[in-house]
Amino acid sequence: MVSYGNKRSPLAKYRQADASEANYATPHRLVQMLMEGALDKIAIARGALDRKDLQSKHDHIHWAIAIIDGLRSGLDFDRGGEVAANLDSLYGYMRRRLNEANATANPEALDEVTSLLKEIKDAWDAMPEQVRMAKSTAEIEAMAVRQ
Repeated sequence: MVSYGNKRSPLAKYRQADASEANYATPHRLVQMLMEGALDKIAIARGALDRKDLQSKHDHIHWAIAIIDGLRSGLDFDRGGEVAANLDSLYGYMRRRLNEANATANPEALDEVTSLLKEIKDAWDAMPEQVRMAKSTAEIEAMAVRQ
């Protein structure tokens, strides 16, 4: 029998590498990691739902909701303006759909949240390096003027 709590297990090494990366990651990369984590948890929940493993489905949806709540709580409304407000609404919608999927075992809700989150992540991943490293809205606006 394989024990995943063992520090020598592949899963433990993965978790350790993930934690190590988070210690040195840029804010942009941290958001990417959160989105990747939420997508992973939703995919696992979808598989659990297909297998009728309701406890695993519940646990992984719960983790995905917690990650999305983390993304939502990290929004900067002062600097993000309308984009932050739109993301806040979208994250709230995703949370409601995940709760619905948890309560009703609705695979379409999981698929919808996956699609929405992938779209946000694709846009986040496509962000130019200069914008990723900018520390303020003023820096981003200055870059736009120079181009």
